[in-house]
Amino acid sequence: MTHIYPHIIPKIEDWPINRFARERKEFIDQLNDFVFDRILRNSSQGLEDILAKTIYLESQRIKSNPWKVDPTDDAEFWRTMANSLTEALKSSDKELHLKDMLRRIVHRYNEEIVGNFNPSTFRFARKFLTVFFKRIFNRFKAPGQRWFWGTKNDLLNKIKLRGYVDETRSLFTKGTVVIVPTHFSNLDSITIGYALDMVAGMPALSYGAGLNLFEVEIVAYFINRLGAYKVDRRKKNPVYLECLTSMASYALYKGVPNIFFPGGTRSRSGALENKLKYGLLGSAIEAQRLMMENGKQDKIYIVPLVISYNFVLEAKSLIEQHLMAIGKEKYQRSRESKNIGSKWNYFKLFFSKQSEMVLSFGEPMDVLGNRVDEEGNSLDKNCNPLSLREYFMLEGELAESAQRESVYTRILAEKVLDSYFRNNVVLSSHLVAFVAFRMLLNQRKDLSLFAILRLNASEFSINADDFTKQIEILVDYMKTMEAEGKLRLSDEIYKPLDQLILHGIEMLGSYHIEKVLGLDAERKVLFTQHIKLLYFYANRLEGYDFETQVTWIPTEKFRYVDKLKED
Repeated sequence: MTHIYPHIIPKIEDWPINRFARERKEFIDQLNDFVFDRILRNSSQGLEDILAKTIYLESQRIKSNPWKVDPTDDAEFWRTMANSLTEALKSSDKELHLKDMLRRIVHRYNEEIVGNFNPSTFRFARKFLTVFFKRIFNRFKAPGQRWFWGTKNDLLNKIKLRGYVDETRSLFTKGTVVIVPTHFSNLDSITIGYALDMVAGMPALSYGAGLNLFEVEIVAYFINRLGAYKVDRRKKNPVYLECLTSMASYALYKGVPNIFFPGGTRSRSGALENKLKYGLLGSAIEAQRLMMENGKQDKIYIVPLVISYNFVLEAKSLIEQHLMAIGKEKYQRSRESKNIGSKWNYFKLFFSKQSEMVLSFGEPMDVLGNRVDEEGNSLDKNCNPLSLREYFMLEGELAESAQRESVYTRILAEKVLDSYFRNNVVLSSHLVAFVAFRMLLNQRKDLSLFAILRLNASEFSINADDFTKQIEILVDYMKTMEAEGKLRLSDEIYKPLDQLILHGIEMLGSYHIEKVLGLDAERKVLFTQHIKLLYFYANRLEGYDFETQVTWIPTEKFRYVDKLKED
């Protein structure tokens, strides 16, 4: 049974994000000044060049890539800015006019970016998402369920928490918490938010949401009132990018807890992130320095979070994008036809399948990657208290240093990545997918990866006895790794081998129409109906070097299976 935690701050009205929403206008005014000063102080370009580049790129965006969600006066505003720039360059008060233009643009961007929060909308979202997630994680009329889709408790028992949950909860009352999760699905933000609220008892956090999501009015209505700030990835101009990064830094400085996806985007391959973008992590370091410079004693805490799913709804499109990116001209995208039969099969799966998810909390750290104790104090490698203030000193005073903070950001990123791998929870579905695909690679050493992925599904078959022996070898090795703190294993991994394998096969890619991995009717041969999906889910265990650290049973070259039968 999943342990349901009481809320750290019971009243939504007392949550930091709600206090922030009540002061939204004042926050935007302060953010405007903050961005304005940063651009003037830090930019290597002159203000004229910054504005010219911004106006040009925005004019191009409006012509080549307009969206329905764009402001109705978008084209008119940027035409006005272009005319104002021409007039400013002729004016005797050129610098004054240029600064006024910059303020107008900064304010426009910040009004767009900064989100809002409404307690009533949040309460409704709780109810709506409970219904939504019951349809995804619960089975229709499962044995023992009182209701068709189960109760809320049935759902919450499918959301499992592992790792440093209590430690993370304690930090919400001691400073500003930044959750930095892995990223696999478009559902990650709402899934994490729901789990943190309903199971972990944590207050809502601010997070970035792509502006494209606001194209759908009903989605825009809710996201805009649930603490999300807008991110428009079309806008690459220097002023917008400064507004976006400053929003993250300044919100943390004001004490708003956040969710940052440091990978920047969903994992296309299905593997854990092995490289992070530094922008958002750097924002946390900057915010910590700002707190110190302004006499605040508050601290910012970084908590890595690994999400483990048995299925990713958009897995097919993600793996195609990954293969196109790494294969380039070597890879030709496959086209799959959709018909009434496939829709009916999906409808049946929607009613007959169930799944679960695991959120694994890494050990909390400060913005420099140091461990913190229960009181939030930073510790060195010998567990002695240390002062962060010293790390931000320059010639005896607190001062900004872009070069120094870029080094700190890289160190923090390395600590987060290490935490991902150590706190990754291996599900039974991950295990069976990895072993099956690795055995296929060993069978077909004569073929390249892309050639293997072009094989017809009927050309894949693995002896079930060999598969079971290989699972046993890998599980034994993984148990040693877990004891050494190098990864985590789900409860199912400790079940008898036959139960473990059947559970993994059943849960793997639950809602895909094709069977990602299956056993024939006599349970002697494993088959797949979609090799690329098998590859996607197998990639979850990449990076642990199992290929060389574990003995792999020699396997016969594939044999054709004329007729694939499922249980």
